[in-house]
Amino acid sequence: MKEERIGLYAGSFDPVTNGHVDIARRAAGLFDHVVIAVARNPGKSPMFSVEERLAFLNEVFSNCEDVSITSFSGLLVNLARDVGAKAIIKGLRAVSDFEFEFQMALMNRRLNPDIETVFLMTDADKAFLSSSLVKEVAQLGGDISGLVPESVERALRKKTGSA
Repeated sequence: MKEERIGLYAGSFDPVTNGHVDIARRAAGLFDHVVIAVARNPGKSPMFSVEERLAFLNEVFSNCEDVSITSFSGLLVNLARDVGAKAIIKGLRAVSDFEFEFQMALMNRRLNPDIETVFLMTDADKAFLSSSLVKEVAQLGGDISGLVPESVERALRKKTGSA
């Protein structure tokens, strides 16, 4: 019996952007199952609660049987072990992303040498996208249509008063 190949895609997703969605969908084509995990980080002040971010992701991936959504705190390699993932998926937009993610991948390998890190380059038309930038543009009343899923756009407009 062939072992299921599970990939783990984790982040803050505050909020989820169409760049995140692109990486997750492409990862789903490479793995039998992808677990998307929202990081619980009490040291940060997110715009959206973990529950809101989970709801956004569950809505976006509601028709994808090969994708599941969860949240976590603690070490990513521990979550990977717990869900049976053999790979951690990381999306890269620029060289600066690679420098940070490369260090994290090496540390994760030291913590658990059985888990690989897979880097996926974002599509060129999404290379500028970040959750922080999308939030800033929304707060300043700019057009964020096409940058985030529609439900996230509505929620951002409501939270920022730019509805």
